[in-house]
Amino acid sequence: MGVDPPAAISIASVPALNDLQMAGVFGAGVVAGTVNTVVGSGSLLTFPTLLAFGFSPKVANVSNTVGLVPGSISGAIGYRRELSGQGARIRRLGAISLTGGLAGALLLLALPGATFEKVVPFLVLLAVGLVIAQPRLAARVAARRADPQTHRRREPVFDVGVFLTAVYGGYFGAAQGVILIALLGIFIEDHLQRLNALKNVMTAIVNGIGAVLFAIFAPVAWVPALLLAVGATIGGQIGARFGRRLPPNLLRLIIVGAGLAVTAKLFLDW
Repeated sequence: MGVDPPAAISIASVPALNDLQMAGVFGAGVVAGTVNTVVGSGSLLTFPTLLAFGFSPKVANVSNTVGLVPGSISGAIGYRRELSGQGARIRRLGAISLTGGLAGALLLLALPGATFEKVVPFLVLLAVGLVIAQPRLAARVAARRADPQTHRRREPVFDVGVFLTAVYGGYFGAAQGVILIALLGIFIEDHLQRLNALKNVMTAIVNGIGAVLFAIFAPVAWVPALLLAVGATIGGQIGARFGRRLPPNLLRLIIVGAGLAVTAKLFLDW
């Protein structure tokens, strides 16, 4: 497997952060933890932050994944009441998410860092497009739910969709929550908040398996990862308690703006 040696990369690609930059990473983690719990695209805020502070795309990606795992877990705990009675779903979809997340993380490790740097502008652009399309996706989900003739099947198409989303999440991950909430809403008949709680568990599993592999085999920048972890944990609780009150259009505007800015920079450097 073509894994880049962590020690060799870390010397050249992991800059030291000053106090202001550390505060910025921590703040981005809080916001991302909140956004991930409610919407599912917080990486479009933290990933550009790490890039702006001089981290290479691959180092920023693996450090971001490791750092945001506690926030995903925190958000899932915050939604624990909505998870009641969903044990069977969690076991089945969790197994699919674990398998897909493992495949995506292994893909990232196996491919050279230069390959990821070539692909990442398109991944960010895809994530931005998903965030922009989220209202339309939500409207379609609501329309399907209101149509009594709609027949929902949880089998092959849904399973494949969950697996591919998990592969994407293990490889990059920005906006995977947007895809998941759309899939869950189309194929599962339940309240949106319960589906959002399930989404938080699934993303925690995907990011968790990726974080384990990256911590062992990838060039994690541990200072920003730990700052993101603390911030995202706090943000996960904020999202679970107060996130539903945040103006979704404002959140979406901030996320899209950050995503477009980093996309432009990445394409200029491509």
